Amino acid sequence: MPDFTVVIPARNEAAYLPLTLRALERQTQPPAAVIVVDNASHDGTAQVARAWGACVVACEVRGIARARQAGLDAARTPWVASTDADSLPSPEWLARLGHAATQSPGRVALYGPMRFCGVSRPVVTLSELGYGTFLRACEVAGRPNLAGANMAFSRQAAVLAGGYPDVEAYEDVLLGQALGRLGEVAYVPGALVETSARRLEGGWLPFLWRHALNLSGHTRGYFGD
Repeated sequence: MPDFTVVIPARNEAAYLPLTLRALERQTQPPAAVIVVDNASHDGTAQVARAWGACVVACEVRGIARARQAGLDAARTPWVASTDADSLPSPEWLARLGHAATQSPGRVALYGPMRFCGVSRPVVTLSELGYGTFLRACEVAGRPNLAGANMAFSRQAAVLAGGYPDVEAYEDVLLGQALGRLGEVAYVPGALVETSARRLEGGWLPFLWRHALNLSGHTRGYFGD
């Protein structure tokens, strides 16, 4: 199976990042490298990453797209996997992605399911079903929706696609669409990532509104700092 570099963009994530790094320790297929991109943090994000053993790349210009691009630029493995600093890849995450990457020579990008963690079981179930339905609708519409918290791609293909566009938001989906023009993009059902429910702190309506903006292709920074 191909080697993966896992890229984690992080801004002021010292509280959440240790859990993400521990989740990577439990991978049945260990990553070849882990890059934490410190996006102008003013807490201990970089120190936490270094203490764990990750490669820390500094990105002093704020912006999620620029942070993800800095991680892509620093990666050297054939494949790059992306997750977020408040997310928990399941133990089989990289193994499932690696297996899927070898199933078709034309595959250039992969993505998988997500659900909230740290909330009640009904909310966990609702988030998984809701997000799965959303992904299926996008797939049927011919517009796969790749999320930066759970996607992987051929590094060479990403470079050919021009990397992440320099936008405030939606950079992950736009890269996924560009990769889809170069080859096959595949959904990997078993490559689960759990993510923090802190996005629900303002309530369900603002959360759903932000995702409606996402679906419309809105590229402003609607997920906050």
